[in-house]
Amino acid sequence: MKLMLGLMWLLHWLPLPLLGRFGDAVGSLLFMVLRSRRHIALTNLRLCLPELSEAERVDIARRHFQAYSRSVWERAVLWWAPEARLKRLITIDPDGVIPVAAMTDKPTILLCPHFVCLDVAGAAIAMEASASSMYVTQKNAAFDRVLRAGRARFKPVKLFTRQDGIKPILRALRDKLPYFMLPDMDFGEKDAEFVPFFGIQAATLTATARIAATTGAQVMPVIATFLPNYQGWRVKFYPVWDNYPGEDMVAATRRMNQFIEERVREAPAEYFWTHKRFKTRPPGEPSLYSKH
Repeated sequence: MKLMLGLMWLLHWLPLPLLGRFGDAVGSLLFMVLRSRRHIALTNLRLCLPELSEAERVDIARRHFQAYSRSVWERAVLWWAPEARLKRLITIDPDGVIPVAAMTDKPTILLCPHFVCLDVAGAAIAMEASASSMYVTQKNAAFDRVLRAGRARFKPVKLFTRQDGIKPILRALRDKLPYFMLPDMDFGEKDAEFVPFFGIQAATLTATARIAATTGAQVMPVIATFLPNYQGWRVKFYPVWDNYPGEDMVAATRRMNQFIEERVREAPAEYFWTHKRFKTRPPGEPSLYSKH
């Protein structure tokens, strides 16, 4: 891992078009050799986008592997490049300005679904304001140190683990520290409800709605995607959701999934298809990932 981190540090000096093409090439290779992950991605795409042809879904899966690989290597730029370079490479939507006041004047949940460039959104905000987020401790200690340092290199960032529970998150929100929330993965049935995602029942955390209801936090979605032709990244801040979450936590969670579905259709190759989003099934239903 130290050799890989050394390589990443060297590669961060490359112009982004060269680094991006290098990431694409690695991703194309991984698409061929990582059969189990390819199977997961294609299964997800068949479930979520049945209106497409198989050739179209294979094309999206291949481009996803390229995008994911590219995002990993481009983290080197996020971790080590000068702040001025990052600001040149990141385009802020809709008006070129990060809405710092809007996200710090009151408790704010920054809803950040699992698109491959999600770390870019974190870096863009960290250059302007402190924030907090849930964090999964990495198995490799060296990589863990670099990842944590990279995410906190500009402004102080509070990183919580799932073992910390919800109390630190609530405290951070009450202190008006924006909280990055990534709620669109399958963590099992605990604290989740089966809510449709692309028409498939998916175990979905209701935490976004519940935390918003408990703290009075507003929900402001933010999504980062690639700019065309390897020119950098776009970070888009969406309007705060009106009347959220309301009284029905399940309905609020469905609203969240619908929003994510809409964004996935806009950049389908950049969503995290290699995750078993439908791993947890309602009682009595078989696995959707079994190979026949």
